[in-house]
Amino acid sequence: TRGAETIAKSWAKSLAASGFTITSGMAIGIDSCAHRGALEAPQGISVGVVATGIDRIYPSRNASLAEQIIEKGGALVTEFAPGTPPLPANFPQRNRIISGLSLVVLVVEAALKSGSLITAKYALEQNREVFAIPGSINSTQSKGCHQLIKQGACLVETTAELVEEIAGPLANYGEKYKSLISVPAEKPTVDK
Repeated sequence: TRGAETIAKSWAKSLAASGFTITSGMAIGIDSCAHRGALEAPQGISVGVVATGIDRIYPSRNASLAEQIIEKGGALVTEFAPGTPPLPANFPQRNRIISGLSLVVLVVEAALKSGSLITAKYALEQNREVFAIPGSINSTQSKGCHQLIKQGACLVETTAELVEEIAGPLANYGEKYKSLISVPAEKPTVDK
């Protein structure tokens, strides 16, 4: 819906401005809005995962979005050979890569039969956190998010809540990084 597209864009912009990289699937709708929101942030980075060969952006009207992602320092990712067309079976595989590249997965809006739910399923299998934004109980486009929340996904209503929830896992990453850089490098030995 238009409302979900607005949320996706504004949340992506806010999260990208906070230093998060936004990864999505280059599709029309929520995906495109998330990429565009990230690109609007001053230092915003986005990664577009495509379900085609790298030379065949699908949908083709997102070719300029793909160029903008690369120009801003982001990346396009695919596991398919050049020339691979947009085959239906490739999209769930793309979703596996999206979740695999992500620390957390946020579902903004999803019907009960949605690619977003496939991504959330992969995320859980990959030990990633899943977050969902609730919607109207009367909207079929919100039923997937509500199902995720019933199954244990964390309900979030603001980007601040999301960042607060992510802070714990990120703190562990920061400590691991600090310990790696605080260990002095050994001097190489020279055989005589």
